[in-house]
Amino acid sequence: MKLAGQQDVSKQYITVLGIAQDAGYPHIGCQKKCCKNFYEGKYKKQKVVSLGLVDLENKQKWLFEATPDIATQLADLEQNHLKTDVLIDGIFLTHAHIGHYAGLMYFGREALGQKGTKIFTMPKMEAYLTKNGPWSQLVKLKNIVFKRLQNDSIILLNNNLKVTPFLVPHRDEFSETVGYQIKGMHKTALFIPDINKWGKWKKDIVAEVKKVDYAFLDATFFKDGEIDRPMSEIPHPFIEETMNLFKEETISIKNKIYFIHFNHTNPALQILSNEKNIAQELGFNFATEGMRVDL
Repeated sequence: MKLAGQQDVSKQYITVLGIAQDAGYPHIGCQKKCCKNFYEGKYKKQKVVSLGLVDLENKQKWLFEATPDIATQLADLEQNHLKTDVLIDGIFLTHAHIGHYAGLMYFGREALGQKGTKIFTMPKMEAYLTKNGPWSQLVKLKNIVFKRLQNDSIILLNNNLKVTPFLVPHRDEFSETVGYQIKGMHKTALFIPDINKWGKWKKDIVAEVKKVDYAFLDATFFKDGEIDRPMSEIPHPFIEETMNLFKEETISIKNKIYFIHFNHTNPALQILSNEKNIAQELGFNFATEGMRVDL
């Protein structure tokens, strides 16, 4: 794992552009200690979860998720990784919850007004954007153009990079939800920022992590009771639950996991927390903005 600015080893890599849950950090309406740390200048803003995929050899770059922070995330890619004549070679969406697609609005006539931005998306997500405003205007004006994805069907980005979407169970009010496998010349990563409990998925997460080199996994909440709402309404896997599933695995397997998509209440989002320290001592990792993993 490397931070932005360190010497390149691989020509193809993933960089983390955001780690927070859909509403970001600080969170709207929150004046509790978790967000008070930001307002008191103790912790910095955390952008909504997103990955950048960069191929320096072919001079191409892609974005995973179109978040409300897309302007600075695209600028990060351009300033710190790869500047070309094309703002972005394509954007992969996972589903229709606000933090994962709302950034598309900035491609419209009120903002960038750019034509032909490629959006890789599943059929229901494409239909949702096409049939509902204001997103339908982006389609009508060709600010965005769709590249249709299919479950478990490989997308060849170039000779070095492959991306495969796969369906995962989630609260699919408006679209299906997918995770992604991102395969480079030498290494492979999983990206599953949103999923219901692991037991609801037809696949075994332990087995899936063993197949890859890195796994960016849904870590919205650390444990039960973390928020004042019924947590059964938002059934993400708790970090505690994920760690328990991997408790018998070797350190080398646990090291593959990079928790991501943290709610503002999650103690793992805080720089110093006992919960985070304990998890790291057990061998688990936490995604941070600016980190990169080579492919």
